[in-house]
Amino acid sequence: MKLNRFLLAASTCAMLAGCAGMDPNALVQSGQLATQAAMLSDADVRALSDKSCAQLDSENQIAPANSPYAQRLDKIAAQLGNNINGVPVVYKVYLTKDVNAWAMGNGCVRVYSGLMDMMNDDEVRGVVGHEMGHVALGHTKKAMQVAYGTSAVRSVAASGTGMIASLSASQLGDLSEKFVNAQFSQTQETAADDYSFDMQKKKGLDPSGLVTAFNKLAQKDGGTSSLLSSHPASPARAKHIQDRIASGK
Repeated sequence: MKLNRFLLAASTCAMLAGCAGMDPNALVQSGQLATQAAMLSDADVRALSDKSCAQLDSENQIAPANSPYAQRLDKIAAQLGNNINGVPVVYKVYLTKDVNAWAMGNGCVRVYSGLMDMMNDDEVRGVVGHEMGHVALGHTKKAMQVAYGTSAVRSVAASGTGMIASLSASQLGDLSEKFVNAQFSQTQETAADDYSFDMQKKKGLDPSGLVTAFNKLAQKDGGTSSLLSSHPASPARAKHIQDRIASGK
C-alpha cells in the first residue's frame, strides 16, 4: 500500500510540478492529497465552484446589464441555452483587456471583454460553447480537483473540519488562480471543440465561428494570449472543424 501511494504521489508530482528535491515522506503526503482531491464529489466541486466564482467576481469589474458587452453576451446566451447537464448557467462579462473565457461546474460562465473585442458574436459563441463543453464532459471537475490538490486549500481540506465554509480569501484566490490557469489535454480540447460544434448544429446555428476564433487566437501576439496558455489553438484544430463542416457530420 505504501509503495502504491508513493507511485501515485510520484506520478502526480511529475505531472503537476516536478519532484526535484522531494523526500519520500513528502511524496507520500502528495499522494494522499491527490487521493483526497480525486474523491471530491460533484456536490463538493459545485460548492468549491460557488466560492471560487464569487471570489473572482469580487475581484473583477462586471459589465452592467445595460452595457453593450452584457447585451451581446445575453444574445449569445439565448442561443446557447441556460443550463449545462441540468445545471443553471449564469453568464457574466469581466471588463478587462485580457483575452479569456471559462466555465465552472456550478454553471458559472465568464467571458472577458478583451475576447469580445477581438471576436464577432459567432466566434464568441463558439468559444463559450467550447467552455461549456469542458463542464458537460467532466473536464472542469477534474481541473477543480487538481486545483484543490495543488492550492493552499489543501491545508484546510486535510483537517477535514468545515473545509469549504472556512476558506479564506487568500485560499480561495489561490484555488481560483489554479483553476482558471488549468491545462486541459489535447484530447479534452478536441472533445470540447466537438461539443461546441455539435451543440450549435443541433440548435441550427453556424459553427464556423470556431474556425475563425482559433485562427484569431493563434495569430494574437504570436499565440501568447491568456486563453491560449490553457487552450492551445492550432491549424489542426481549425481544420478538424472545417472538415466536420464540409462533411456535414
